[in-house]
Amino acid sequence: MDPLPLPPGIRSRFVEGINGLRMHVLEAGDPKAPGLLLLHGFPELAFSWRKVMLPLAETGYHVMAPDQRGYGRTTGWDPDYDGDLASYHLLNLARDALGLVKALGHETVQLAGHDFGSWVAGWCALVRPDVFRAVAFMSAPFTGAPGLEPPAPDPIHAALAALPRPRKHYQAYYCTRAANGDMTRCAQGLHAFLRAYFHMKSADWKQNRPVPLKRWTAEEVAQMPTYYIMDLNEDMAQTVAHEMPSPAEIAACRWLTESDLSVYAAEFGRTGLQGGLNWYRARVTPPLPRQFELFAGRKVEAPACYISGKSDWGAYQRPRGLEDMRDQGCADYKGTTLLEGAGHWVQQEQPEAVVRLLREFFAPAS
Repeated sequence: MDPLPLPPGIRSRFVEGINGLRMHVLEAGDPKAPGLLLLHGFPELAFSWRKVMLPLAETGYHVMAPDQRGYGRTTGWDPDYDGDLASYHLLNLARDALGLVKALGHETVQLAGHDFGSWVAGWCALVRPDVFRAVAFMSAPFTGAPGLEPPAPDPIHAALAALPRPRKHYQAYYCTRAANGDMTRCAQGLHAFLRAYFHMKSADWKQNRPVPLKRWTAEEVAQMPTYYIMDLNEDMAQTVAHEMPSPAEIAACRWLTESDLSVYAAEFGRTGLQGGLNWYRARVTPPLPRQFELFAGRKVEAPACYISGKSDWGAYQRPRGLEDMRDQGCADYKGTTLLEGAGHWVQQEQPEAVVRLLREFFAPAS
């Protein structure tokens, strides 16, 4: 594999023996400094933190960003749809993070998680508050542990399919056997698919005007863009192809250049997307979700905050998601910030603002 095009000062290395993984990690700062762990989401990589790592390290942190299980240059994970789904359970992903922190010599760290990485960060902090001492959730609200009773089957999927314009939820689609091939072997090619996907979920796509959902009904959730509530007869590559940015828009996109995007295309072209898609499947496939019941009623005790873009529908995917994070997920919630000029990819679209907010939130590194 070619070396990653990293800013000077960011180091790439491998750490062996992390819960069965050979984990690829990006680092910045003094390894003996207080630790700050950054956890990416889907479909991202440790590379997605490249713009914030050095400024955070300059504050006095040892900044660590791994390719998580199922992603990038980390190896040892099961790439198959019919493989070891339990290894992608959120509690095991938190175990991966704990193992990495300990292997790199830290007794405690602060952490931030973006997108699905926000949920990994939440479970890290909820289960091991002695290690994970502060947590910044980004783009995906962490609403805490479920109750003791298994949830009833969700009727939303049948209701979406029965709409006059039949629809489906993107997470249900991501759980299908076809999803990985649909996206990695799509007609427009993986690079073009990722360009359209990143564009459509960013502030560059002006149709992103999120509003809180009032209730969990098909009619209400169907107002979300099609990258969340898809047309029933289209896959994700077909969905975002309708909003492929023009050559001029691509050239003007400074937060994700063609060179940057080539890193994602090369990595996912090599590994596929099934590892990341298995995170979605493990969250809903019985009996795996019942492992969360042990933590019913428990909240994140560490100081917590939420950062996202004003153009990010991720904050409103579920009715009262932000409120439930504040009231049910966290015992010491410090506040919500929605940044102008950012959509879902907040640490890439507005890195300077994210660095400022994280510096203000986290305990001093000294």
